[in-house]
Amino acid sequence: MQEYLLFESSFHIVKSISPPYLMHLEKHQVPGPKSAELLALSKQHEPPCMADQVPLVWDHAEDVWVYDVDGNRYLDFTSGVLVANVGHSHPRHVEAIRRQAGRLMNCYSFPTPERIQLSARLAEILPANLDKIFLLTTGAEATEAAIRIAKRYSGKHEILAFSGAFHGRTYGAMSVAGSMNTRRKFGPALPGGIVAPYAYCFRCAYDKTYPECDFYCVKILDRIVESASSGDLGAVITEPYQGGAGFINPPKGWLKELARWAQDRSLLLIVDEVQSSFGRTGKMFAIEWEDVKVNMICIGKGIGSGMPASALAGESEIFSCMEPGEMSSTTGGNPLSSAAALAVIDIMEKEHLPEKAHETGAYLLKRLNELKAKYECIGDARGMGLALGLEIVENKTTKTPSVALCRKIILGAAQYGLMMGKVGIYGNVIRVAPPLTINQQECDLAIAILDKALSEL
Repeated sequence: MQEYLLFESSFHIVKSISPPYLMHLEKHQVPGPKSAELLALSKQHEPPCMADQVPLVWDHAEDVWVYDVDGNRYLDFTSGVLVANVGHSHPRHVEAIRRQAGRLMNCYSFPTPERIQLSARLAEILPANLDKIFLLTTGAEATEAAIRIAKRYSGKHEILAFSGAFHGRTYGAMSVAGSMNTRRKFGPALPGGIVAPYAYCFRCAYDKTYPECDFYCVKILDRIVESASSGDLGAVITEPYQGGAGFINPPKGWLKELARWAQDRSLLLIVDEVQSSFGRTGKMFAIEWEDVKVNMICIGKGIGSGMPASALAGESEIFSCMEPGEMSSTTGGNPLSSAAALAVIDIMEKEHLPEKAHETGAYLLKRLNELKAKYECIGDARGMGLALGLEIVENKTTKTPSVALCRKIILGAAQYGLMMGKVGIYGNVIRVAPPLTINQQECDLAIAILDKALSEL
């Protein structure tokens, strides 16, 4: 079966799309009347700082589809902000949660079979040196724990981080990040954070070009530390790719080069995989792409696939610096979230979702690059697996970020049934991060909708 989608400028063929995937490109109102009513109530009682998304109210979701309270259906390219890696309401995930909810939901500090089993499973699938697992609730909680333990173990109190980084909205995490959205107007950060430029090749801080630069952004770190440090540097924290900054992927070999730099200086290396873990990049953990040895890794979002769960994994020697009971979390490792995470691991392995994300992501990036070649406003299409970004600019020559156009594209796509979000240092990058269960036909449909939204602008 072929469905011909006729646009003003051209027509595209979306192959083999049949119910329930067939969706005609009919425009609908965003927000609909029920969404508008609830959003008005939200505006009355909820602070505006909570979110800046497409103006609609979710009602229910299934796999890669989200339905709003007005009955409109959207192909979800947000995964609920990179959370629903196994798809929304996966039957095995839902059943594990229901079964556990009827037995035991929380048990502060006391061990449960679910918590212990999850720690053991994580230790099995992580690199062998990361043999201790500290279960928590949010990504920020995991990075906070990593920072505190790094300072205790090293006996030093400075941590090198990177501009554009997002490690959470709590004060410790904020203090080792370079995100304007988390730091601006909150006053001085906690002392000890040293920030260096990230490997943002599309907008290189040093005006160099890879690979001729020979990882200049790593080689110059000594000079940055010399000028900013008090001689108390103990650790480095980074993301394999910067999601909040706009899905910025460093060039191949950068993370390995950074790991070598840190090891040569006896610095702990903390990798924040809150976004990038659990299959998102095409491997269970992004560090697998370059076989990088790290001392601690922060995990979140996809581990619970909708349930609040996170973890800090590290080496036994590092965790040994903490006394029994010195760090804990009220709901961290609770049996409900642990049961959900165990189900996520099973689903990932049985349905080969990391491998699927790698294959589907490569196809989707190819299709996004076709749009980039067609439209002057798409400055860059980048990413790996199903963690992709479209950087929207005024034109390709100046690369001037266009936040206004980015918003219009996202709203235009939503009116045709494609839900996306914006991220980026400047707020001009479209997040392309669907659940890992998406197929190529659904990707084609998304491209057709995005093409339609772009053609109207």
